[in-house]
Amino acid sequence: MRHFIVVGILIILVSVLLTIGLDAANLMPLDASAQAAPIDWMWKVMEIAMSFLFALIVVPMVYSLIVFRRRRGETGDGAHFEGNTTLELLWSSIPLVVVVAFSVIGAGNLSQTLSRDPNAMIVKVTGIQWSWKFEYPADPATGLVVVSDELHLPVNKQVLLRMTSSDVIHSFWVPEFRVKQDLVPGRFTELTITPTREGNYKVSCAELCGTSHAFMVKPVLVTTMDEYNAWLAQELVKAKEAASTPEGLGQLLVAQNGCAACHSINGAVGIGPTWFGLFGSEVELSDGATVVADEAFITESIQNPSAKIVTGFESQQMVQYTFTTEELAAIVAYIKTLK
Repeated sequence: MRHFIVVGILIILVSVLLTIGLDAANLMPLDASAQAAPIDWMWKVMEIAMSFLFALIVVPMVYSLIVFRRRRGETGDGAHFEGNTTLELLWSSIPLVVVVAFSVIGAGNLSQTLSRDPNAMIVKVTGIQWSWKFEYPADPATGLVVVSDELHLPVNKQVLLRMTSSDVIHSFWVPEFRVKQDLVPGRFTELTITPTREGNYKVSCAELCGTSHAFMVKPVLVTTMDEYNAWLAQELVKAKEAASTPEGLGQLLVAQNGCAACHSINGAVGIGPTWFGLFGSEVELSDGATVVADEAFITESIQNPSAKIVTGFESQQMVQYTFTTEELAAIVAYIKTLK
């Protein structure tokens, strides 16, 4: 009986020390959403359970190795034990109860994270190789929408992210928000977020989506409602001004569709050919031919990017967009200005 008491005390002690150590390690990032609270609480319960189960296995094993080791001069066999039905029933039934309990807790947490305010603000999210596009509610007065590659959210306001992908499967993940959701081509998935802390965060893609997957990172800015409204009003003014000229509309479309993720406008070599000085220049193709980058070539490259591949970019995966004739002309007009 003495051994059982000592082992029991050691198990409790090791469990407590492990739990304290895991807390001190700060394994979870800062919690910045209402959805993080139930998830972090469940993680804390799991920490305690993991610490206890680790101690329950390791402490008796180490104790037995030390206390019941064969001493010098001992040559006999150890005592023989038969099976213990009571013990076997306990170590089968207790884990079953624990698993069921965690299932119930998990279901409750899932219900909390999915709960939705009918008045939640809706932001449309599109995953693009290799960038993000965020579309905010339309201005009721003008019908204009603001699109950005940064996610702006007001603090303490529930937001419904309605998400899709333009190419392959992506996954929206802000570690401080805890929750994560896949974006699937041809489908819309949804994620509810209620930011609770102002600050700058980053959204990453948590699904391997291609050669530049690691760089699919964009800022998430959580501000007060007044600051958010001021930013939105400023962007609406920019959108209205941009739409007044073809080149301005083209620049707006380029920004909205994440083209800068592949094509630079300053001559830097990126995933795709730079647009700086492109219009009117001679472009060498992968088949050895040379063409002039005129309106027809640029338009064809946008509509069917694999029709004529520029030398050095044969291995890159190209994204095909669908634009109207007016939008294509506007993008070409913008590219003409990049000199």
